[in-house]
Amino acid sequence: MKKLPLWQEIFEFSRFLLNYFKKRLVFTFQRFEVFKDFLVGGLMVKRGRYARPFLHSSMAGLVVLGILLAPLIGNNIPGLAYNPWEEIELGGQAMGSRSFEASGLTTLISVKPRATVINYLVKEGDTVSAISQKFGVDTDTIRWANDLTSINAIKPGDEIKILPVTGVSHKVRRGETIYSIGKKYDANPQAIVDYPFNDFANDETFALVAGQLLIVPDGVMPEQQPWERPAYIAQTPDAGVVSATGQFVWPTGGNISQRFVWYHRGLDIANKAAPAIVAADSGKVIVAGFPDRFGYGNRVIIDHGNGFTTLYGHLSKIYVAVGQTVNRGTAIGQMGSTGRSTGIHLHFEVHKNGVAQDPLAYLK
Repeated sequence: MKKLPLWQEIFEFSRFLLNYFKKRLVFTFQRFEVFKDFLVGGLMVKRGRYARPFLHSSMAGLVVLGILLAPLIGNNIPGLAYNPWEEIELGGQAMGSRSFEASGLTTLISVKPRATVINYLVKEGDTVSAISQKFGVDTDTIRWANDLTSINAIKPGDEIKILPVTGVSHKVRRGETIYSIGKKYDANPQAIVDYPFNDFANDETFALVAGQLLIVPDGVMPEQQPWERPAYIAQTPDAGVVSATGQFVWPTGGNISQRFVWYHRGLDIANKAAPAIVAADSGKVIVAGFPDRFGYGNRVIIDHGNGFTTLYGHLSKIYVAVGQTVNRGTAIGQMGSTGRSTGIHLHFEVHKNGVAQDPLAYLK
């Protein structure tokens, strides 16, 4: 066999190497596309039901990777290497031994809303009433979560469940909806939707998954007499009733179906007749419409010029425009169920200097 010149051997070898890497690259991308299609198909199951766990696990993986690589990066980049345990002399005193009390510094610990049911070990001297006050729920919530027969049915050493909010917990059965669950526990379905830690298979239809745990705020166990549960659902006065100075008129008439709590910064007033909504006080319209296609739905926000603003959400119709001034009692829209809503009602908010207030403190 005739020996090829060196330049031709190099050319043939390079062509072979190029074809090899080309085939490997095509094979790799084909496998990647198969994996991508599988991953996308999994995330699209039930309209993104698994998207949140995937994102959370991905973020957790990145955090772990950052923690593992941080010491390596810090030790190899000039100027970043630092020993936190090394004592640095500061004014003749080691920083490691410096007292925060002497410096006047304090640590503020923020109180974050609790999302899950927790277990609490009953201590000596504990009562159901004391525990309910400690965790910000009523005695009926503790009673129903633990099947207590009386208010004295706990003793030291008992482990009891504490719900994150006043109400009941419910394990969803096949075929149940937020409406059937709300009816069962004499609760407002809108409150179930508004509770931020309740998940839904579909955020547009509020579909549920059998077996999931649902918190029903202010729910009442069927056929049981509450120990202390006050009835907050009440008929409001007719809209337009003149209030005392510094108070607002009622924006509409109906039943108060949901009160002001930390996760629901307003007052819900329900009325199947869908009456008109009026301005609670005189002011200038600064928002009128449906800007985000979700949330409050059609809404009107009025600036009253004295530090107060009011919001009127879920309207079916809007009668005013941005920049328009309105008088107290002027019709600004009609009650509806647009946005993240389960039925015809008004979501009414009062803000003072940008901070949400309990509307019942101003509507007398």
